[in-house]
Amino acid sequence: MKLFTAWVVGIVGVMVASAGVAAGQRVPLLAEREVAALHEEISGEAAKRNLEGIARNHRQRGSRGFRAAAELVAERARAYGLSDVQILQFPADGKIFYGTQRSRPAWDAEFAELWEVGKDAASCYDAATKKPQSNEEMRRQLATLLREDCDPRLLNGKLLASYEAMPIVLAEDSESAEVTAGLMDVGSGTAESDYAGKDVKGKIVLVSAQAGAVQELAVGKFGAAGIVSYAQNQRTAWYGEDENLIRWGHLETFSANKTFAFMVSLKTARGLRERLGRGEEIRLHATVKAGQHAGNIEVVTATIPGADAKLKDEEIAFSCHLDHQRPGANDNASGCATILEVARTLQKLINEGKLARPARTIRFIWPPEIEGTTVLLNARPELARRIKAAIHMDMVGGGPVTKAVFHVTRGPMSLPSFVHDVAWAFAEFVNEESYQYAATGKAEFPFVAAEGGKEPLRAEYSAYTMGSDHDVYQDGSFKIPAIYLNDWPDRYIHTNFDTAENIDATKLRRAAFIGAASGYFLAGAGAENRLGTAEAVQTGRLARRSLLERRMAQVPRDEYGVLGFAFADAEREIGLSVMRFFPHLAAGNEKLAPFVAVEQKVIRGGAAASGDGALVFRRVEQPRGPMAVFGYDYFTDHWREKGMAAPKLLSYEGLWGAGEEYAYEALNFADGTRNAREIRDAVSAEYGPVGLEMVVEYLRGLERIGVVELKK
Repeated sequence: MKLFTAWVVGIVGVMVASAGVAAGQRVPLLAEREVAALHEEISGEAAKRNLEGIARNHRQRGSRGFRAAAELVAERARAYGLSDVQILQFPADGKIFYGTQRSRPAWDAEFAELWEVGKDAASCYDAATKKPQSNEEMRRQLATLLREDCDPRLLNGKLLASYEAMPIVLAEDSESAEVTAGLMDVGSGTAESDYAGKDVKGKIVLVSAQAGAVQELAVGKFGAAGIVSYAQNQRTAWYGEDENLIRWGHLETFSANKTFAFMVSLKTARGLRERLGRGEEIRLHATVKAGQHAGNIEVVTATIPGADAKLKDEEIAFSCHLDHQRPGANDNASGCATILEVARTLQKLINEGKLARPARTIRFIWPPEIEGTTVLLNARPELARRIKAAIHMDMVGGGPVTKAVFHVTRGPMSLPSFVHDVAWAFAEFVNEESYQYAATGKAEFPFVAAEGGKEPLRAEYSAYTMGSDHDVYQDGSFKIPAIYLNDWPDRYIHTNFDTAENIDATKLRRAAFIGAASGYFLAGAGAENRLGTAEAVQTGRLARRSLLERRMAQVPRDEYGVLGFAFADAEREIGLSVMRFFPHLAAGNEKLAPFVAVEQKVIRGGAAASGDGALVFRRVEQPRGPMAVFGYDYFTDHWREKGMAAPKLLSYEGLWGAGEEYAYEALNFADGTRNAREIRDAVSAEYGPVGLEMVVEYLRGLERIGVVELKK
């Protein structure tokens, strides 16, 4: 413990000693006049107005609704005076690959209704669709169809779901259908035992799992005609509490068993299950006009050009994800509207001379979630090279009713960077100012919106969590450090209740400030605030040290060294990241020279590796991107082609993480400098102890599918 603590303290000490500026500045990193200008200009109300416009669209990938939202964002960006406003298009047909992302075909829906109907309604439908086998049968069918009331929606019918009224009721990737069939309850629907003794062929199945999770069994193996799902939301403390929630549903994009699925509330499902349990026959009539088609992955982008001739080709990117179901207010109209407000604010203040034009270019990106970012960075490799840091916002506006907690999320241990400490410095400043205002009614920078709340922000500085576009930026293919601003939990995520009325304009204003201040600072030259940067890193180090101490209490003593050396390694890299980002900081400053010239070696501990532990893997140039992207799992698809069994690591549950997280970082650490034992130690320090054999098995699997190679 003493070794790595002394190392880290020494690094930070050099930075602080070299700054040459008095401590105790009132605002972090920027001049007080710059913070004041941002505080005065950023508008939570303006952000919320744009959010309301975005949330009116059902924003599925490649759809008309997504295009409408993209055009709205682009129109606003042009109106705000941004440069190089474009809606980039990348073909998507299900066959083209962009790195590890198999392009998903566009998906559109025109109409969908689900009715409960009586037997008479079924006869009307049969008369309209069945081919008559004789003249007599034709006359009977004609007589039926000529009845004035021969409309399945009017004969003892009850509307259960309407796409026009609420698009969320139709699961994404549903295909066109016209079906009248009986309903059968199969419980979860994810295991073969759920279908034991039940003949679901030609019927519609009622399931508690997500539609895509039952598609292969229900439709592919047992011949169901369609699916009705009442899948509940993420398992937070509010799981299953509100029986009126309807969750966003998905079918598998690349399944051979095409079908349709409707999503209903828990209340509706309980009523149906009770009736079926009493032996009652329930017949449903489903009409769906929807389907996949060749289209484009569309990405809106705009810039504020940099001013420095040497640095303007470097970029700081603001990112969100524009796609989602309607309304999708917090997830993620909030992030998209907030970076739009950042763009408006910075451009206006630069035009007015209240902020200097930054040295680096600032870019704003509105893509579909994860897949859009993976496509963009692969299709435009020059853009990936220019982006030096990203600020990603995914859910940043949840008001008190959503139960949201706001996080500034650090990066993975495979990519240590000071940029996360920069964001936390501004978030902590907002925490302090907003609490002072809430407690006393007075604060110079309360960041309160007239139409918003007055509660303190209470942001958390959190360890890395996966689940949005920040995973792509920070993947070992691209190594772009990404600040991740996000709400979690949110009781209404992915449901019909994720509405604009639950969004807090004050929260939007505060998120916009944290993002704008962080991005503007990183886009600057940086030499004007050496001490502020060192203090931000020192504060972040203390937070990480606290986490380390808590985790050491949870692991066996023989893992203490693993955690300690990993901490020291990461802290040293965070310090060096400042010098890499601002190389001119060392110019003419002799006190910084020893720090900049630190030998580029990795601090690692433990016994020397042998056997499989000594193997060294490195990632190949292509394909680029995480193994699990959006709607497609590159690793799973390719290991199945090879006839390989699923690696045990993918289902492993550690102390602080699970399979996908271990796998993500194991690949990121496979950089040609670490052996398998060192990779095992690194992921164990991050997510909890794991066996070397599991890590090696996964790395060998990556080697077999051509993602890594064994370094001789």
